[in-house]
Amino acid sequence: MLSVLVCHSYFLHLDQKQMERGKPYPALATLQVAAMLRKTGRRVAFFDAMIAQGLEEYERALEAVQPQVVLLYEDTFNFLSKMCLGTMRRAACQMISSAKRSGARVIAAGPDVSDAPASYLLAGADVTLVGEGLSALLDLLARLDLHPSAPAADLASGLSGVNILRQDKVVTTSGARVLRSADYEGSAAWDLVDMDRYRSVWMKTHGYFSLNMAASRGCSFRCAWCAKPTWGNLYLQRDAAAVASEMAYLKRSFDPQHIWFADDIFGFRVDWVEDFAAAAATTGVAVRFTIQTRADLISESMAHALERAGCFEAWIGAESGSQRVLDAMNKGTTVSQILTARNRFRSAGIRVGFFIQLGYLGEDLEDILATRDLLEAARPDEIGVSVSYPLPGTKFHELVKAQLGRKTHWQESSDLDMMFHGTYTSSFYRSVRDLLHDQILLQTAVVGFGDETSRNPTALGARTLERRWNELIDSEAQYRSPDSRSAASG
Repeated sequence: MLSVLVCHSYFLHLDQKQMERGKPYPALATLQVAAMLRKTGRRVAFFDAMIAQGLEEYERALEAVQPQVVLLYEDTFNFLSKMCLGTMRRAACQMISSAKRSGARVIAAGPDVSDAPASYLLAGADVTLVGEGLSALLDLLARLDLHPSAPAADLASGLSGVNILRQDKVVTTSGARVLRSADYEGSAAWDLVDMDRYRSVWMKTHGYFSLNMAASRGCSFRCAWCAKPTWGNLYLQRDAAAVASEMAYLKRSFDPQHIWFADDIFGFRVDWVEDFAAAAATTGVAVRFTIQTRADLISESMAHALERAGCFEAWIGAESGSQRVLDAMNKGTTVSQILTARNRFRSAGIRVGFFIQLGYLGEDLEDILATRDLLEAARPDEIGVSVSYPLPGTKFHELVKAQLGRKTHWQESSDLDMMFHGTYTSSFYRSVRDLLHDQILLQTAVVGFGDETSRNPTALGARTLERRWNELIDSEAQYRSPDSRSAASG
């Protein structure tokens, strides 16, 4: 069997915002693929761009390993990989070119690879995979084992879900298949990770060490802005006992104090969460963990099952406090459900974060103020704020693609640039983001009562925040995008 160097291109040092956050996680999907390939008996090495200082480390890895195949497999659990940041695409293409110069065959896969295969093929990739691509990957490697120098067209012949170049044009074979759960254990090759480097960053920045896991793949819901290049609308869940066993292994081997479950939706069903809680209890190992979920999945029994399993924090895709905007997004949840889920988590003693999305099509000032009101009523412990991001392959992208200019994706995660003609300019949404974050800081601070309130810095901060909101509201017309001003005047 040919040797494989498995890698990804998310260099943390190229994203200043994430560098400052200091929360690096190993490339989970990449490590899962590495584990899968090793189980077939293949010699596998791993290059981890996340904590690398630059492409020079990758060049040294190529020289040291001298792989026959380089597999660039992006971490599909990392939302930043799904955003297809420009700096990471350039890094990936440089890595592909270096691999080709070393004499290796190159296969590439990931959200951006699926959306824009030409960039990767022109950089030198022999074949790119569509979606998850694991079934096609196994077939390609088997063919390469037999014919290491076979032309790309021969390698791809008859396979589903692959791209190749033919006379500088991308040729795609449709019908990409997701690997069945029976053939996919989901465990990762953790021993290939330099845990000391990760631990050092976490301990220095936050005083504790966190690792990531996934209990499932995909999401069956159909939000208009959510990209589905990897798993489509499938939701594939691992065995609850296997997930508990992996968590116990991580704790005993590397001693993380926290686990981030990177699933789009953790648990989904109460019975699965209860099985997971029971299995985790039998391991004798307890690790607090954070999840992502939906408001409409949080029944009282779900909230308490998550608490028993060790859930410390849950992030809800709240998106907006405006029901009109939620409906336009095809979110499938209501403002009432968001408030109810927040209260149920509070009763279970679970911290709550809200993901908030500004600038969706048709969102106006009253919708933004409804989001402000939602945060006031729900009082989440933390929020993450972004603007609507038109990812290829989504219904949202189809609605706005005619408006997209030369900039079709952000360069770094801090951009927060509007790439279509929303109601307001990017600077307005940045101001709203700052106000919403400051609102949460004030809400989670200790406040005084009675006569003490007037002397409390929190009360003074609230008055300042109200003044800033009023100033922005009074001047909002000047921040409207040209199209929005034209519509208003018409």
